[in-house]
Amino acid sequence: MDNWEELESACKECKKCALNETRTNVVIGVGNRDSEVLFIGEGPGESEDLKGEPFVGRAGKLLDDMLQIIGLDRNRNIYIANIVKCRPPKNRDPSNEEREACSGWLNAQYALISPKIVVCLGRIAAEAIIGAGFKITRDHGKWHDINGVKTMALFHPAALLRDPNRRPETFVDLKELERVIKSECTRTL
Repeated sequence: MDNWEELESACKECKKCALNETRTNVVIGVGNRDSEVLFIGEGPGESEDLKGEPFVGRAGKLLDDMLQIIGLDRNRNIYIANIVKCRPPKNRDPSNEEREACSGWLNAQYALISPKIVVCLGRIAAEAIIGAGFKITRDHGKWHDINGVKTMALFHPAALLRDPNRRPETFVDLKELERVIKSECTRTL
């Protein structure tokens, strides 16, 4: 895809997997398309499917609060996308086939943004981007070099809502993210 309009138009017409049969909206992404920082979640939930925007429910509110702690804002200086663009029924994990069917859309977004930093939100996104051996409880907050791009994973905001005891270590991870953004990015903070 050569531009955002072409990407969005093609993505909205996608029928590469069965998720298109139950979606309300294709959830392509939100944020500053010129950002140097790309956040990637696993896929839309019910609220996101209804609104057509990633991270808009309770987990989205928590994500916005987390971003604010380190001077980030979804509309100003980051871009947020998902591994899959359509909601898996009952918010189940996206299947390998669904992830594969959607991989071209995320790859196109990645190419258009050309991020310096990628932040995976949760286990599913981290396994897809960082690798199958990734364990969120062990590897969150650690930097990985993925094709020359600094990449880390944070606990998914929904997981933090279920287990608030993970919030202190997530705060440490956020401060590490802030440190690296300040040293690597010229346009973000």
